[in-house]
Amino acid sequence: MGRPRKFSRESVLEKALPVFWQHGYARTSVQDLEQATGVNKSGLYSEFKGKEDLFLESLRFYFETRGGADLMVSEPLGWGNIEAFIRLGEEHPNGQSGCFSVNSMREFSDLPADVHDLVASTRARLKPLVVQNIQAENPTMDAEALAELVMVFFSGICIEQNMATGKQATNARITSFMQAMRVL
Repeated sequence: MGRPRKFSRESVLEKALPVFWQHGYARTSVQDLEQATGVNKSGLYSEFKGKEDLFLESLRFYFETRGGADLMVSEPLGWGNIEAFIRLGEEHPNGQSGCFSVNSMREFSDLPADVHDLVASTRARLKPLVVQNIQAENPTMDAEALAELVMVFFSGICIEQNMATGKQATNARITSFMQAMRVL
């Protein structure tokens, strides 16, 4: 009989997530993960199949705890929810920039298909919520097309947040984008 586990899965995910977020999948070593989580390699591999699985589960944990979908169903539906969603990339207690999911897309060629599928399915679940919020504002343009603009803008602003452009530049871009959306 093996020794009892001295860590929780959720705790490992909470601690591994910022490491993957900061360094990306390829540049994160198992030693980095051991140091961040306080769990040795054999402990990590007893809970996760390997680094790929730990990355996938960190991403899944991110989607479950980040609250993007929760924001999109807040009443009243409308531009306020869209703006709150876009601004998700600004606020990170762990000091990271942008969006972990968007950042991970830059490494898709190195990541397993399960990661691609998770990102795609999450985006597919989120887009109809974006559409509902846009439809609540009775836009003059097609809500589906506007939702695509929101999703693309969100990805772009998250990537820019990794650059040293400063919070004021990001805030100004989001404000301008939202002003444009409100007249479409």
